[in-house]
Amino acid sequence: MVLDSYVDAVPSAQNAIDIVPGWNHAMPPHVGATAGDTPLYEDIRIPWCLEQFGSVSGRKILELGPLEGIHTYLLDQQGPAFIHAIEANRLAFLRCLITKELLEIKHAKFMLGNFLPWLERTDVKYDLIIASGVLYHMSDPVHLLELIGRRSDAVYLWTHYFSEQAMPPGDERREALSGDVETIAFRGLTVPLYRRGYHNAWKAKAFCGGMHDRHYWMEREDIMRVLGLLGFDDIRIAHDQPDHSNGPAFSVFARRSAAGA
Repeated sequence: MVLDSYVDAVPSAQNAIDIVPGWNHAMPPHVGATAGDTPLYEDIRIPWCLEQFGSVSGRKILELGPLEGIHTYLLDQQGPAFIHAIEANRLAFLRCLITKELLEIKHAKFMLGNFLPWLERTDVKYDLIIASGVLYHMSDPVHLLELIGRRSDAVYLWTHYFSEQAMPPGDERREALSGDVETIAFRGLTVPLYRRGYHNAWKAKAFCGGMHDRHYWMEREDIMRVLGLLGFDDIRIAHDQPDHSNGPAFSVFARRSAAGA
């Protein structure tokens, strides 16, 4: 059984990828190996974010939920001072480390754990926080936005959102929604939160959701209202997809304009 842990083959990228199951994203062609199916190395969202922010050369970046490190790779190529990339899923964290080696990511430190207590306790002020595919997995999405606002004057979000108009009753995309709506108050704003579950999707090795099965979606306008209440007065929208196969989704770049570019 001990000998089964060895790889008796010529060293290759594929050997490393095959150590951890459940890859979602493909590797760039120059790696010459097969991982997942989605070519996220061609993702237009991170380049759009960087167009809004400006150069990240020498800047401090925090990436929440890097999953497999492909967005990290895109950011790393721009020469930041450093990227703190925090991933809570053990298998995803290991895939990030493999990606770091195969793509020679130089400026990122991948960390395993919950980014909420990190945001609560760190004294680092980041120039940019990236939270792609994160907000809609949170059990308290408004609290995450509040913590982000404490640690940076610029944030990029890509997230699903709830829309009665885009996703009316009978829409199959609503099946994961429990129908329960909880309302919270935030700085004078009433925010409805729409409860959702994973329906055992977390059993798959490729699962890329949050750590709690009870999570909530916000409405599109409420996301922007909360950001506004947090002082983000320069808010830009792109990639709005009401017909996204998993539910309405969009990109948001938000900055406190007083912070400068």
